[in-house]
Parts: sequence; C-alpha cells; structure tokens
Amino acid sequence: MYDLALSDEILMAVEKPSRYIGHEINMVEKDPKSVDIRFAMCFPDVYEIGMSYLGIQILYDMFNRREDTYCERVYSPWPDLDRIMREKDIPLFTLETQSPVKDFDFLGITLQYEMCYSNILQVIELSGFPIYAKERTKEHPIVIGGGPCVYNPEPIADFFDIFYIGEGEVSYDRLFVLYKEYKNSDMSREDFLHEASKIKGIYVPSMYEVSYNEDNTVKEIKVKYEDVPATVKKVIVTDFNNTSYPMKPVVPFLRATQDRVVLEVMRGCIRGCRFCQAGMIYRPTRQKDVELLKKYANEMLDNTGYEEISLSSLSTSDYLSLKELLDYLMDEMEKKHVNVSLPSLRIDAFSLEVMKKVQDIKKVSLTFAPEAGTQRMRDVINKGITEENILKGSQDAFKGGWNKVKLYFMLGLPTETDEDAEGIAYLAEKISELYFETVPKEERVGSLQITASASYFVPKPFTPFQWAPMLPRDEYVARARHVKDTFNQQLNKKRLKFSYHDQDISVLEGVFARGDRRLSKVIYDAYKAGAIFDAWTEFFSMERYYKAFADNGIDYKFYTERERDITEVFPWDHIDAGVSKKFLIKEWEAAREGRVTSNCRDKCQGCGSASFGSGVCFGA
Repeated sequence: MYDLALSDEILMAVEKPSRYIGHEINMVEKDPKSVDIRFAMCFPDVYEIGMSYLGIQILYDMFNRREDTYCERVYSPWPDLDRIMREKDIPLFTLETQSPVKDFDFLGITLQYEMCYSNILQVIELSGFPIYAKERTKEHPIVIGGGPCVYNPEPIADFFDIFYIGEGEVSYDRLFVLYKEYKNSDMSREDFLHEASKIKGIYVPSMYEVSYNEDNTVKEIKVKYEDVPATVKKVIVTDFNNTSYPMKPVVPFLRATQDRVVLEVMRGCIRGCRFCQAGMIYRPTRQKDVELLKKYANEMLDNTGYEEISLSSLSTSDYLSLKELLDYLMDEMEKKHVNVSLPSLRIDAFSLEVMKKVQDIKKVSLTFAPEAGTQRMRDVINKGITEENILKGSQDAFKGGWNKVKLYFMLGLPTETDEDAEGIAYLAEKISELYFETVPKEERVGSLQITASASYFVPKPFTPFQWAPMLPRDEYVARARHVKDTFNQQLNKKRLKFSYHDQDISVLEGVFARGDRRLSKVIYDAYKAGAIFDAWTEFFSMERYYKAFADNGIDYKFYTERERDITEVFPWDHIDAGVSKKFLIKEWEAAREGRVTSNCRDKCQGCGSASFGSGVCFGA
C-alpha cells in the first residue's frame, strides 16, 4: 500500500477523484525495488477513456508477467487537476505506486487518434522532463509511442525517442534486453537509440533526416547511419492463438466507456474499405480459436465480476466461428445473468438472427454503417454492400421487433456530388417507408426513429485515399446543412433525425494525419497557448491552431485540400505497414472508376500482407 500522491483536500476539490487513486480490482502490485525496468503506460486522455482500451490491458498484463519489469498506468489529468498540479508543482504520477513518472525507465504512450497530440505534451511536461526528445539525457525516461497513429508519427516525431510500429507482443523483449544493457553501462542515450533502431518494428526518428522541396513536399528521408534500416516494417503476431491476453483485466472504480469484459475474436479485416486505415494497417486478418475464446470468457468473468461481455474486432460478422461462439455464450451467460454485446455487425440476415439472441436487445437501437447515401458512392469506397442489402436488412430488423435504427455516414468522400450527399436523406426516408410497409399498424410498439449522423471524411496514410484532397472547411458545413435541409423535405421527416460533426476538429485531424515534422512546432505552440483535450469539443479551440500555423509560416490547407500525385514522397514513406504502395495506387484508380474489389476471402488482391506468412493469406 502506497501513500496517495494527492492530499484529501485536493481529491475533494476535483471531479471524480477515483480517477487518480489506483488500487482497483486486479491492479498489479510489485516491489519497484525488485525490478530492473519500470514502465509507465499512458493513455493521453481521461481515465474513463483510457481504461476502455484493450491494447493497454494486453501490454500491462504482458509486461507484468515479466519478473524484471513493473508496468504501471498513467492518464491525462482532467483540466481541474491539471491546474492544481501546476499551481502546487505536483509531478504527474502513476496509479499503482503513486510514483512520479520522471523516475521511470520508460513512458509508453498509446496514440489512438490525432486529437490527443496536445495531451501528449501535457503528460510529458507534467512529468517534469523536457518535452523535446533532443533535450533529454540518460537520467530521463525513454518516451515510446505505439498505436495506429505511429503509421505517420512525423507531426509528433520531435517529442518521442522511439515509435513501436506494429503489435506490441513481438519486439519488446529485445528492446528490454537492450535497455538493461544500456542502463547498467556507460552507453550513451544516442548509442542506445542507435542500437534500438536495428530491432524489428522499432522506429527511432532521430536516426532519420528529412529534406524538403521548394514546393514544401518531402524531398528525401535519409538514415543517419548505414546500419539503420531505410524502412521500418511493422511487426505482427503470426500465431494469434499463442499470445498474451489479460485474464485478470483491471476493473475501474468508476464506469469506463467500455465497462465490460472484452473478447478479441479477430485482428484485421477482410473487407478493404478504401477510407479505412485500420482495415489496411492491421492486415492480415487472423482469427482466435473458438475453444480458446470460450475458456477466456469464463475465466475473465470469474476474475472481474462484470455483467456484460463484448466481442471485439473490426468486423465481427466475418469471424468464421461466430455462430458456435455465440450459441455457447448465450447459453452460458444466461446462467450467469451476463449480457452479450455485439458491435461491428454487417447488415445481413445472419447478423440480425444473431442480434435477436442477445438479451434485452430490443431495448436499444440497431446500428448500421452504410457510410454513403448512394450506390455509386458505396462502390467508390468499396463498402461491399448494396442498397438492396440495406433495405432487406432493415426490413428484417423491423420484422424482428426493432423500431429504432442508427445510420452512420461520411461526407466529403472522394468524387462525392450533391446527389450523393442528398442520398443520405433519401436512404433514411426509404428505410422509414419500409417500416410502415412491413409492420402492420396493430403490431407497432412505440414510434419509429431513424437517426442518421455524418462525420467528415479524413484521408489517412496507408489507405487508397491517402492521395485524396479534403473539402475546404466551409464546404463541409455547407454540405452538411444541405443534407439537413433535404431531411426536412422528406415525407417522414418527424421520424428522421440528422446530426453532423464539428468541421474544425476534422480539418485539424486531416492536417495531423498526413503531416510532416514541421508540425511539431505548431503542436508545441498551440499547447503552450492552452490547447488540451482537443478531442473534447468543450475544450477545443481552432483559433489556437490558426495562430500557431501563422506564427510558423505554415498554410494548413497544404496538408488538407491538395490532391497528391502518385509520385510524391510521403512523410511516412520510410514506414512499411505491409500493404504495398502499388496495391494502394491500384485501389485509388479503382475508386475513381467506381470499381469494386472483392474481399480477402473471396480473392487475394496481392496487397503484400502475405509476406507475414499468417492469417487469411494462407486460408487461416
């Protein structure tokens, strides 16, 4: 038991003090003096969000199984505590031992979304060591980043010593062995980073130099030493059944965003949606054995006391043993009074039959993601569903007793026209009409509600749309309002609702997604001007970033509104996600021609992921 880093007076003065006290169920306790490596694992957002992330739970469990390592957790302090910590000069601390982060060997930060970048600087600064990596010495922690944003980490490269490219179960052992050698020798920080850069999946930005053309595009990315790899290829788990998984996940004191046991049934996705970065960077698709999942489910429920279990993957409907797993879970969970949650299902009869089995499912809405309002647009993005699929799925849902449907769309997709945007409203209207045609008046329970929401398209690295321009900021708003007006013209408008996202957050996300190292100073300046929790609309201010862009002589539209030539050198071209640029170019051309590409199980498209020797590429 450790003394709390915050006094009772401070804890009583902040919102949700249980975010900061640790001592949760299944928290790992070790003697810090008995280990060689102390690793502070950080999710740069508030506790409730970070505690919902499976990736940290996996690494936390994996690291703490090592006798030589103690992994502890740290999250971004909410603004009320942030202010107090600065006023009273309290260093950022971990939950397990309430120890200052600056005393750790590693600060590992997961990078799940671009809008957390200002919080990364908050975490480092509150920890009490230099924000810029070049200013750190051997006495400071090694700052390492992982997660989807590392596939273009260049906008935050100046703040990190290392980026881990790929799945964390693979290369940390080698890195830790090297670190212990570094820690117990006269090896310099530069020497350690140089040697670390030779480990598979380890990208050390200080080992690479970037030059630019007069038009501000990247000219060249060169290594500083001959023995540093010119490209860093991601690492993946090839034997998905024989890898670490947390049987005793930490259970938070307060309700987290994902407050349940999570079963990861599959990694990767076979579908190939052209806007989806996750569907590309997590290739190839690998499945977990159904018998193993049954065992995991029972053990994790026994160890946590949760009353809900969720299946996790990018496309759960594509898990080949889903029916067997669900039949087992529904039978077992009913005995234990545990609910089963099923996200990421496709619009088809099988998925709806599955949903009917889930306890209390009729109390909630059914969620579909058509992504686009017209068939032409769905073919452009390679969504792989037709309007007939959507209407048939909706009809089956209405027959099954649902009367609330949520629809997710994107606006501003490549080649999108006004007709495509209006199609969102027309599709929602068709679904509402189908309800009244399908369900007799005397059988209707409650009122129909069709809720459609639209986010704005943001091109991401390692997708076929990485060459595409974004719409100008004002055009996003105009297009969304036009769609809303079209909704108001529909016959069943009282049954329809339409909402859309904040355009400024999407624009800034677009800048960071395809940005280069020159943006590090922009992020730093915006942070110093007060930027924090940018993913939260109540704290976000685009004005801070406009000023930071101007102060650094950067036109943000260079990163968003410009279509790239296929010959352009990208800031992330020295990262290898396992999907070849040749394949992505082919898909970019197919998108502009409105051609559909079959999924990985129907036909291999030669994307390059077979080089990993695993998963769906080999029929597994």
